[in-house]
Amino acid sequence: MRVLVTGGAGFLGRALVSRLLAVGDDVVVLDNLSSPSPLGVPDGARLIVGDVIDPPDVGGPFARIFHMASPASPPRYLLDPIGTLRAGAEGTRRMLDLAGSWGARLLYTSTSEVYGDPEVHPQSESYSGSVSLLSSRACYDEAKRYGEALVYAYRRAGVVEDSRVARIFNTYGPGMDPADGRIVSNLLVQALKGQPLTIYGDGAQTRSFCYVDDMIEGLLRLAESDHRAPMNLGNPDEITISQFADVVAQMVGDTGREHRALPEGDPQRRRPDINLARRVLGWEPSVSLAIGMERTRTYFEGLL
Repeated sequence: MRVLVTGGAGFLGRALVSRLLAVGDDVVVLDNLSSPSPLGVPDGARLIVGDVIDPPDVGGPFARIFHMASPASPPRYLLDPIGTLRAGAEGTRRMLDLAGSWGARLLYTSTSEVYGDPEVHPQSESYSGSVSLLSSRACYDEAKRYGEALVYAYRRAGVVEDSRVARIFNTYGPGMDPADGRIVSNLLVQALKGQPLTIYGDGAQTRSFCYVDDMIEGLLRLAESDHRAPMNLGNPDEITISQFADVVAQMVGDTGREHRALPEGDPQRRRPDINLARRVLGWEPSVSLAIGMERTRTYFEGLL
């Protein structure tokens, strides 16, 4: 099967491409290389360097499009908020137009950030979210919300009826860029370098961390399912940032902690309700945080 993966040189995209190649798919990657994985594009995939906002000829048709292209870590999308919004708006429209012309199935990777700083916990797919348009983080949150709205609009218009939407929660593992500015890479790299762990706020805010292999399995199952409504994919095991720092310290060694002011708009709680994924896909994460972090530590040690 011919598959186009936008953002396929990034952390999650690269992991997906590896799985697709392993089952014999013919994979083309479209990526502007703004945030590539240190592991590079897997051998066997064809890389086309270009931007989804104004894509070059990618040599269609394709049977599947995995649209994953977007800055995803706060430092990177805050550095280019307009580009982030354009990737979610114009880039998604471009991919939907291609899907319509080819009769391709499109899977759009949305995010848990569509829920904003949630007032409902855990977050199910029926929750409409609590996002501030005035927050600096809104460039990413609203880009993804608009991207979802485009997918649903194209479906209602009969242009691309065969589409899927995955709302991805925090994901980590080998293939991450150690400098991407996310909590897992930040704390693990700091510990490995013997630096104090940076904790924003009091550390009581929560996250739920899903290992990359589990996430890719969920995406593939969703892509091949008949489910067309949005679906949460993530690990429902919730942990505070302070507790996560304890995990890192126990694994690498205690290097102390440094508290800083909480960034504007940082969600206080984040935990997916994955009952829908369990029921429809028969999917739930299987890799524990302890095992996943050991694998990630080994990966980072090889880079530093």
